[in-house]
Amino acid sequence: MRSVRATVDERKRTLPGDELIEEPIGSLNHAITIPRPRRDVWPWLAQMGAGNRAGWYSYDFLDNGRQVSAKRIIPDTQQLTVGMIFPALPGATEGFTLLAFEPQRFLVLGWLSSERAYLMTWAFVLEDVANGSTRLIVRARGGPGYHFHGLPWWAAKPVVRIIHFIMQRRQLLGIARRAEGSASVNECSGPGALRDQGALCP
Repeated sequence: MRSVRATVDERKRTLPGDELIEEPIGSLNHAITIPRPRRDVWPWLAQMGAGNRAGWYSYDFLDNGRQVSAKRIIPDTQQLTVGMIFPALPGATEGFTLLAFEPQRFLVLGWLSSERAYLMTWAFVLEDVANGSTRLIVRARGGPGYHFHGLPWWAAKPVVRIIHFIMQRRQLLGIARRAEGSASVNECSGPGALRDQGALCP
């Protein structure tokens, strides 16, 4: 089975978005190696979200209103602005707020309370590894105000860990499959481009 285990170093080091919740009640880390450059992985992250966006690439019947997550890059979703909402479900007005991003480097989402406090953050970080591959590291951190169905954190923690692992693993595998099956940015432009040959080009 393909590993989504973060290394000890990946779990311990500071990642973008950590500064938003200085003392988290919990932190969950996962990672996957994708044999594609960062530029080919980034568009799949940029278009996440339900509704008119690409979906979450996880179990669509649970987190995407049974709509199948996109298997192509959607050009209209590639322009990002800090503060925009990535809808949690189709038709929902609530969702994850884009807190920070650097194209091809990282994207940080968060869920905010009505008082604009950070209930949780969800960081997606892209790093170069050997042979032109990319390491996608994902970290979710819960703030002091985070609650899971009203349960005290000591009771919710093991449940959250299990559920998050199942959904996060599926998402990472979904992103990896899509990035690995798509043509690179270079293959989608210029003379001899694969755009009309069935490649997954924008």
